[in-house]
Amino acid sequence: MLVKIRWILKVLLALLVLAVFHYNLPQRDIVRITGTEILRKDLSGWTGMFYAAAQSGETQTQNRDLRLINTVRANGKVSVYRNEDTGFNWPPYFKFDSSNLQAEAEDAVSSKEAPEWYILRHYGWRNTFWSIYPNAVSLKPVAGPDIRLIPWFNIIFLVLLAALIWAIYVRLRGFWARRVNPVIDRIDAAAEETSDRVKGWFRRK
Repeated sequence: MLVKIRWILKVLLALLVLAVFHYNLPQRDIVRITGTEILRKDLSGWTGMFYAAAQSGETQTQNRDLRLINTVRANGKVSVYRNEDTGFNWPPYFKFDSSNLQAEAEDAVSSKEAPEWYILRHYGWRNTFWSIYPNAVSLKPVAGPDIRLIPWFNIIFLVLLAALIWAIYVRLRGFWARRVNPVIDRIDAAAEETSDRVKGWFRRK
């Protein structure tokens, strides 16, 4: 039973780590922009953690205007993105130009008859039930919707992170073998020697 509980905890921890990476690492979609809008949003609930802090230079309030970018993908699926500054907060995108990005999005609006396609870089999740949106980071024009996007940044980041974790693990394991295990062995030997002496005393009595 204890082994099963340990495995369940390990799986839950792994899923939590994957969710954190999936939410915070950048993603890219090829979209056609259909419009922009500003929505008055209440951030007083628990879903407020999915939104950035107040825009740079503004006071943090529970209700504020939220910039949205409405898009459609090549398969006809609608996608809506928020457009907020991240500033120096987490995740570290250091985004201060949400007003400029909104102007770019408004200028990039196109129709179904004469579509213009853009690579929209973003992070976060979209959930219609909780009314949360991924945060748009940048726009880049592209020739068409059939371009294959390879997440090189995510691949390199995860490889370097795995290498760093492995290096730390190897060094900690070596340190444990060189420094900690000998101390534990000496303590075990001393405890065993003391136990033998105590047993000897009782035998003589």
